[in-house]
Order: sequence, then C-alpha cells, then structure tokens
Amino acid sequence: MRRRPGRGDNRRMTDITRIDPAGLHPTAGYAHITVVEAGRTAHLAGQCPLDADGKLVGAGRLDVQTGRVVANAMTALAALGAGPERVVRSVVYVVDDRPEVLGGVWRQLNASPLGPAFTTASTLLGVAALGYAGQLVEIDLTVALE
Repeated sequence: MRRRPGRGDNRRMTDITRIDPAGLHPTAGYAHITVVEAGRTAHLAGQCPLDADGKLVGAGRLDVQTGRVVANAMTALAALGAGPERVVRSVVYVVDDRPEVLGGVWRQLNASPLGPAFTTASTLLGVAALGYAGQLVEIDLTVALE
C-alpha cells in the first residue's frame, strides 16, 4: 500500500491521506482511496461553464468550457477558504465518450490551477447530455474543510 500527499504538496496533511493499495492498477495521478479524519465537509454543486450572469461560456468549445468550469470551481473553493488540495472527491462529466477526448479534458484539468483536486478519489465519465443546452463539461467536488 502506498500513501502519499497531494500532488504539489511535499508535506502530509494530517487529516487527509491518499492511498493506493497493492493489488489495484496504477492510476493516472489520482489515488484509489482518500481518507478524511472526522471534520467538516463541503459538497459543491456541479460547476458548469456559466458566467456570473448564468450564460453559457464557450459554445461548442470543450477547452473553453473546461477553463470556465475550473475558474468557477476555484471561485467556490475560495469562498470556502479552501484550495484545490482540500478536495477529497471529484467527478468530471464530459459530453463525449471517446477516450482521447476524455483524456484531453483530464490533462487540461490536471494542468490547471485546480490540478491538485484530481490527485484524490476521482471519476471521469462520458455522458450523453448535461443540464444546459450546449454544455459539454461539469465538475462535482467534495471538499474537506479545516
């Protein structure tokens, strides 16, 4: 079993431990298990590619929509006084099922300021549709608060 701190964080957080048990496949940078000691958690609503007025950003552009979802998630985390390293679960929904498209979104997310959020228990899903017309991506996050 391998234990590790979040990516980009050289210290172990005493209340969050990420574990990759022996016998499970290697991951693309995330942990199979995230353990959070008892405390407060925040469950963010799905972060959509909408601007502050509720208008879709980047119609037809998955990369632009992914960037907006990252910006919105960072705004929500800042409102909690938390950074992406405090995320303990992420679910990413993409309106596409091709591995190369899903992988591209995953790489963009990991290279973004939100990247440390994806070192934790994560799920990446290709779906048929999301809630807003033209929406191509959404991120659902669970955050351990200090």
